[in-house]
Amino acid sequence: MTKYFVVSICLSCLFGLTLMGREPSSEEPFTTEARGFPPTETPVVQPWRSVLIDPEYGGDWVVAGDLDGQPPVEVVAAQNFNRDDNHFTSAVVAQRLDGSVLWRWGDPGLGRRQLHHDVACQIHDLDNDGRNEVILAADRELIVLDGATGKLKQQFAIPEHASDCVVFADLSGKGWRSEILVKTRYTQIWAYTAEGRLLWTVQSPGGYRTAHQPLPVDLDGDGREEILAGYAALNPDGQVRWVFEAEPGKPNGGHADCWRVVRSADRPEDWRLVLTMCGGEALVLTDGLGRPLWRQTGLHYESVDVGEVRPDVPGLELVVDVDHLRTPEKPLCVFSEEGRLLGRIITDYTRHHILVDWNGDGVLEIGSALPHGLFDGFGRRVVTFAVEPDEKPMLIMEGDMDGDGAQDVLLTTHGPDGQHWVHIFRNPSGPRNTNRKLEGTGENFTLY
Repeated sequence: MTKYFVVSICLSCLFGLTLMGREPSSEEPFTTEARGFPPTETPVVQPWRSVLIDPEYGGDWVVAGDLDGQPPVEVVAAQNFNRDDNHFTSAVVAQRLDGSVLWRWGDPGLGRRQLHHDVACQIHDLDNDGRNEVILAADRELIVLDGATGKLKQQFAIPEHASDCVVFADLSGKGWRSEILVKTRYTQIWAYTAEGRLLWTVQSPGGYRTAHQPLPVDLDGDGREEILAGYAALNPDGQVRWVFEAEPGKPNGGHADCWRVVRSADRPEDWRLVLTMCGGEALVLTDGLGRPLWRQTGLHYESVDVGEVRPDVPGLELVVDVDHLRTPEKPLCVFSEEGRLLGRIITDYTRHHILVDWNGDGVLEIGSALPHGLFDGFGRRVVTFAVEPDEKPMLIMEGDMDGDGAQDVLLTTHGPDGQHWVHIFRNPSGPRNTNRKLEGTGENFTLY
């Protein structure tokens, strides 16, 4: 049975919350124990489709999108070559949801299936013609493949090790993301046109390491996106716009794990952005000028989801995992937009999580991969996604997978004998928006 109980936690002891002009609420946060077997009384959802990933070309990195112009989505799985934490995409397979192979690319004997980081393989309509491409960073090459056939459409040279990830941005104001960003693991970013013309490069933006994946945002509303590139924001031309300082006059610790948008606005000062600091041990809310509004310290926060999970709490909520702990339990923390801890969902590992409206009521549920289930904003398990007892859940993603406009759930697993599975769980009651483009996992999918 699910253990759901309220515990008293001293925020000043476990979490160091620095606020500017506000006091946190004294309401006690929840703690949910979600380790072990799911409770038998929780509704169990069976997969709508299950895909056995091609054992030769496929890997743990999976993205989903429309490759052939017809719903449902196809899945793309990739392998990566890694040496000394430098890596590139080495093999790719595209498969239909019946498991059949659409096409294969690369050298399956070169890399590994295991996942430790973002892999530079994405689905995106780069030329805005209504048909998606698969874009990847191979060894010193940027490769653009036709989504439906896998045939080479475009390739151009990139520097060695500039294959940590691939990000698309609208730097020129075209109205769609037609420019490509690539980067090394921590030190340098390059921006290219779709044809391979170098626009700019920045090393150690603002004097710090890069984030794991740059985040494009149009902070000033001019139609061109700025790039949150670590602790620095870059203008569309690559010039430093501002540099975040956690504490005035003191260097920031570590590097930025990720940025997420909490609220967009007409003026940069009215934006709300959330940042996690690797090595700085903090979760920070800033405005669009990079000024911190509050800072939670003391833990290694990593990935953040933003949305309405608690309608009884003002503002949106932030759901963030905690890693690098000595004990095996890994909390998935829920914070208010004002920085108050609302609760924790305890699992054996929480790196991979999502928010999805499963009930169609406009309130988002919290999905976590290893417990293979959804939880409400009070930590109560809502549903369990069925997997075989000998399968280990790995990644969890959300997006419209079948074309009906509702946000479905995609869960990858490791099965016996080295099998890799993709399970899609169709949303039975989510809000329908059939006018929206079939999105799959999105154009800049990231683990960070």
